[in-house]
Amino acid sequence: MKRYTLIITEKPDAANRIAMALDNSSKPEKIIDSGVPYYKADRNGEIIVVPALGHLYTVASKEKNRNCPVFDYQWVPRYLAERNASRIRTWLKVIAKLAEDAEEFVDACDFDMEGSIIGYSILKYACGGKDETAKRMKYSTLTKEELQQSYAHLSAHLDFALIEAGLTRHEVDWLYGINLSRALTTAAKNVSRQYTTLSTGRVQGPTLRFLELREKDVRSFVPTPYWTITAKIEINGVTYEAEYERIIQNKNEATSIVKECKTDEGQIESVETKKFEEKPPLPFDLGALQSEAYKFFRYTPIRSSNIAQHLYLEALISYPRTSSQKLPAAIGYETILRKLSKMSIFTKNATKLLSKTILKPREGERTDPAHPAIYPTGEMPKKISIPEKNIFDLVVRRFMAVFGEPATFQSIKISLDIGGNRFLLSGIRTLDEGWLDFYKPYITIKESDLPPLIEGQKILAKQVTVRSNFTKPPARYNPRSLLLKMEKEEIGTKATRAAIIQTLLNRKYIQGSDSFVVCDLGFEVTEILSKYCSTVVSPELTRKLEEAMDEIRQGKETRESVLLDVIEILKPVISELKQKESVIGNRLNETLKKSRLEERIVGACPKCAYGKLIMLRSRKTGKRFVGCTNYFEQKCNVTFPLPQNGKIKPCSTVCKSCGSPMVYALMKGKKPWKLCLNPSCTSKRSG
Repeated sequence: MKRYTLIITEKPDAANRIAMALDNSSKPEKIIDSGVPYYKADRNGEIIVVPALGHLYTVASKEKNRNCPVFDYQWVPRYLAERNASRIRTWLKVIAKLAEDAEEFVDACDFDMEGSIIGYSILKYACGGKDETAKRMKYSTLTKEELQQSYAHLSAHLDFALIEAGLTRHEVDWLYGINLSRALTTAAKNVSRQYTTLSTGRVQGPTLRFLELREKDVRSFVPTPYWTITAKIEINGVTYEAEYERIIQNKNEATSIVKECKTDEGQIESVETKKFEEKPPLPFDLGALQSEAYKFFRYTPIRSSNIAQHLYLEALISYPRTSSQKLPAAIGYETILRKLSKMSIFTKNATKLLSKTILKPREGERTDPAHPAIYPTGEMPKKISIPEKNIFDLVVRRFMAVFGEPATFQSIKISLDIGGNRFLLSGIRTLDEGWLDFYKPYITIKESDLPPLIEGQKILAKQVTVRSNFTKPPARYNPRSLLLKMEKEEIGTKATRAAIIQTLLNRKYIQGSDSFVVCDLGFEVTEILSKYCSTVVSPELTRKLEEAMDEIRQGKETRESVLLDVIEILKPVISELKQKESVIGNRLNETLKKSRLEERIVGACPKCAYGKLIMLRSRKTGKRFVGCTNYFEQKCNVTFPLPQNGKIKPCSTVCKSCGSPMVYALMKGKKPWKLCLNPSCTSKRSG
């Protein structure tokens, strides 16, 4: 039988692109075996390119019971450890069959920690120990040129240091997650006899702790009054608003100042002008891209990551899961800009950059040994969605902006005397847009230019006003600020932070989209962990483990040593949780009861005022409906019917037509819609 080279990729889209790039005719043969697609290509011999579906192997306990603690584990196919992963069995069978007649093996999975583990696991287990002899393709874009270059310059072996660090990370996270989550879940189940998944982990715990501490600050905040004073002044026929030099903490003092300013005339005490520059932004790493995407489009970090990954698979941008702020010259600045100049919306700015004598990007300090910062390949988008267009446009304009010149501004600060009191007036104007021109519309400068003024000049004071205010609590974390907090504290990775935030939402520890509110269950889990095992919610411990895994990658630390340290940390923690299992279980159970009840509350009862409308199910008919909580005390008989199919969720708004509470109805295959509970509502009348 004819021998061939077997190339393993991470996803089907990547397999297709690699096969097309490597085939001499750019028309590889697509074969589907038991639902698994793979490609035959010809390039100085036969090549078969077969994709994975992300991770095909995972960490699982050697024991089948759900005891805790558990420290004996093994790597197994995902279908043995997870429900709904049955097709992984077929996938692995097809890969194993293809491996039998392969002569050479190449790992072409994404060149990062996750991709390296995916390729290594398949080569080791499904391909019968070919991890030791396999070669490695390394690339940052899926363009034809780079893929051909990558295949022509294969690494002689896999990146074993990176693999070792990745395996350690997965095993450490599994040890934390399985033991702590089982301890919490078991404690709650033993009290209530009901199963509810409760989870925490090495990164999840500290992240929830950040949110909890901020939530406490918000809820315990006591507003204090303060007063601000402004003066409307006229200069050369134009009215401006000047602010008193400081905030006033005493109402009588504020009133007294306003009385002193009862004059029509003021004078300019000083005029201070300053010229300053603002450097171009840094190239995008994944965190910065997620942050900007939330800022401008309100895309959650996980959504931005998924969109960027799709753009990468379409060969429109470079590999997005990078922590680098570097753009090496090897990526070909001029080539990319020439390609971009052919797209009408980028022609002007790309041409402007190409006219520069030297193209030198502004770079940050952070590096990534696997990939550069995110950049556009210059390939033209064909058919992409609006969200994908938004992220693509953002990446392109950021790429061009980093090559721009610093923006130059002039600030003006004017000190005014009105009735013996000092007021301040400031302005700013742009002298040279520099890089700002390339990053529009994602940058705006609020200019407030002032006319030429001199010291001693008289001005007209038209009106002096005092306003009462109250201090505001600190802002709750939103997806952007929480991501930045995790980065600052160095917990999690560029690839996992967004998923951690999503897990907290899925577990109903937090809720909200633009502002995260910690739920009672989130409070309870954090309080329990803080009380009985404070180390697991400590960012310091998580940071230390991250550093240890970096040292494994550098060959300064061993996987075995790190894992032994983790087990020694976990043993007393699990012991403490088991000793307090009854107390913990009762606390969790009470909170779970309250949480389940709150999930069913639709709104206030329109009849008895102090009752709550709640979703119920009739014991006699089994039908669901909405009724008042005072019904059980025979104090209120208000009920509303509900659809009997699909999911129903409470809605925070009331009907605009009749003021009745509303719910979200979610039917399979249909878009969710808002439903007024009142059957007699005028909005339901036909015609």
